[in-house]
Amino acid sequence: MALGPGENEVRKLQSTGGSTFTISLPKPWVLAQGLNARDSLRMDWRPSGALRVTPLDLATSFGKHVYFDFETLPVNSLHDHLMGAYISGADLITIEFGEGGRQMINPPIRRFLRATRGFEIIEESDTRLDLRCLLNAGDMPLHSSLNRMYLQVTSLMRDVISVFEGGDSEFISDAEERESEVDALLYLIERQVRILLDSHLVATKLNLTRTQALEYANLARCLERMMDHAFTMAQFIVEYPQVIGQNAEESPILHVTEWQSALKELMINIRTRDSTRIEGARHQLKALQKTLLAYEHNLLSEKGAGQWMAQNLSLSESVRRLCAYSRDFGEILLNMKISTEMMRVREVVL
Repeated sequence: MALGPGENEVRKLQSTGGSTFTISLPKPWVLAQGLNARDSLRMDWRPSGALRVTPLDLATSFGKHVYFDFETLPVNSLHDHLMGAYISGADLITIEFGEGGRQMINPPIRRFLRATRGFEIIEESDTRLDLRCLLNAGDMPLHSSLNRMYLQVTSLMRDVISVFEGGDSEFISDAEERESEVDALLYLIERQVRILLDSHLVATKLNLTRTQALEYANLARCLERMMDHAFTMAQFIVEYPQVIGQNAEESPILHVTEWQSALKELMINIRTRDSTRIEGARHQLKALQKTLLAYEHNLLSEKGAGQWMAQNLSLSESVRRLCAYSRDFGEILLNMKISTEMMRVREVVL
């Protein structure tokens, strides 16, 4: 008999009345759930073929509490520990510190609150501080967060092009804020996926399987890496304004519009998952990568280009990286599409 979590046993189906099959439940599990005769159970037929049984009145969530003693943490590591707790799905974080330690923990806590969504300080004293997440993991659809990340990346690149073409550099003055927003959305998605893997209720609310959730996290990571390069280009344009206007008609930045077109097509196919359109966008990105690589080789073959060559090589590499991560994005979409179309078949072993 199975005695606890992680153990298993084999039980046989019983036929009752010719039209119904029954199976008995392990008594230790029934007692652990606080169930009695005639209590209701919820049964879900999972895409994997498994049948999941849960008490109907099961609490919607179980709080996860993390405790940190600031005095025992490595130097300058509080923020990293807080982010680890956040992404791991902690609902309540308690930090204890010595007398006069509040001034030392304030900067990492402020940084943590800026980088996350939903956490607030709910209680504090001279030696203790409690942070609680007020955002339910199932309330924010992953697709909405992905779309927000996409809009931030593409809007920054549009502004970079505008400045490159002679627009006011004020257009990209908030580039760092936009990058921080994308980072925060990535952390939120990673947190939701971690919680979803442990909670079938969150998975049901978000209407995602575990496999789909993991792929959404991969998509978010691709967008975050694209934003890193978009931010790099924004900084580059501000730091080296002299690059603007020098052989502008040959600049690799002009290829960004092609990248935007392909990425837009891929974003549309998060829902539609049309193989032909996904592959078309990926081929477009691959061709653009080859064009940029040829441009870089041509620059390197020239003599006396100096600083102008180095600047354009840097820009070209960033645009190529945008294409590379977008192609990864398309590959993940294909994986998601094929995963949903696979059929389960019983194999006969001879």
